Amino acid sequence: MARRVFFSFEYEDVSRAMVVRNSWVTQGKEAAGFVDAADFEKIKKQGDEAVKRWINNQLKGTSVTVVLVGQNTCSSKWVKYEIEKSKEIGNGLLGIDISKIKDFQGETTERCGQIPNGYNFYLWNNDDGYNKMGDWIEKAAKEAGR
Repeated sequence: MARRVFFSFEYEDVSRAMVVRNSWVTQGKEAAGFVDAADFEKIKKQGDEAVKRWINNQLKGTSVTVVLVGQNTCSSKWVKYEIEKSKEIGNGLLGIDISKIKDFQGETTERCGQIPNGYNFYLWNNDDGYNKMGDWIEKAAKEAGR
């Protein structure tokens, strides 16, 4: 079954998030929740309600939300909103540590914690995310009854 997945992440981790997202897409899957930085800045300038509308629209038709956790993800108000909205609509949830994926400068970071709390959490590098993410997503979907 093809799943449409929403990827939630703090925008400063976009290069790491793209590694995960691209691995999903190259396997023939569909991803939501990605927008160009300039486009997102335009949305943000319209205010919080505009950002919430954009997020809500991106979540439509998804069955699982994958929270990509880096250094500042835990303090992102938009990631928190995406998690809460995902729970509200009944999406499966899981977290993946992306802090050890090298960014464009070849650097890694520390992760802020394990979010979303109470859901399965994986390490992209150590847990073989490229090959196992589909299984993780299916598990989260089944646990949510999706």
